[in-house]
Amino acid sequence: MARKKKDTPPTLMGDLAILTKVSLNTFVLITTLFGYLLASRYFFGAWVYDAWLLFHTILGTACTAFGSAAFNQLMEIEEDARMKRTADRPLPARRMMPVNAFGIGWGLSAFGIIHLAIKVNPASAYLAATALGVYVFLYTPLKRRSSTNTLLGGVPGAIPPMIGWAAVAHSAGGSWMDGQSWYLFALLFLWQMPHFVAISWLCREEYEEAGYCMWSNGDDSGKKTAVIAIFFTLLLTALAPVGLLLGYANWIWVVGGALAGIVMLWLCLQFKVAGDRPAARKLFLYTLLYLPLALGLLAIGWNQG
Repeated sequence: MARKKKDTPPTLMGDLAILTKVSLNTFVLITTLFGYLLASRYFFGAWVYDAWLLFHTILGTACTAFGSAAFNQLMEIEEDARMKRTADRPLPARRMMPVNAFGIGWGLSAFGIIHLAIKVNPASAYLAATALGVYVFLYTPLKRRSSTNTLLGGVPGAIPPMIGWAAVAHSAGGSWMDGQSWYLFALLFLWQMPHFVAISWLCREEYEEAGYCMWSNGDDSGKKTAVIAIFFTLLLTALAPVGLLLGYANWIWVVGGALAGIVMLWLCLQFKVAGDRPAARKLFLYTLLYLPLALGLLAIGWNQG
């Protein structure tokens, strides 16, 4: 009979990766890259306008995102300790001192924002600072007070493509406030809503035990959560033809984006009818598939200026 492997003991590098939420912030870097590439295609007709500028944009954004994750966990040590899935994080498990985590968060955040300001442009630094501020000082404390925290939490998650856009637009006489930039913001913001509500319903007992106010609290049937997911999925699906009307994208994105949204809507409806964990998990997993699919289709269907 094969011997069971012992659990791998925590390492410093592993704890740092958890503190800075490296796996989660991978999405931040991907969407920042996406905004940069679409802007370079729009303004310069090339997929990479300046490789070094892209490197500095990704580096500054990554450090800011990693730092904000450390601050977030510093503010939620007690809540994380109450939830099984987060209790083994380095701070609630007492493998790391809060003062050290604060130093890491402060150092990374400061470096990231300053690096963007110096090596990229002030607009990208302002956007990164705004994302950090909303995430740490508004969204994180609001989680204990109001279920609207999910809406506010969608803001920092939707800003990264705007950072990528701003990095390129500044050199071409454009702005982070270009309509295309806000279109990318809307795509990321709306996608996060069904993604987050599916997670919150699956983990609702732990969230309630930790004292978080989420839309899914008390929703054992899943119907309230499903209706919220349906509402935002309808808006997300409608965003595809809006892109054509505004002249940002062609029919490839309109048809592909709409079909991808319709599949998500079908899964939302299945969750509403079934109201069980398998249906919620299918919706959650599809939201993970939807993002790279949508980004790929939009990249193919994006119009040049």
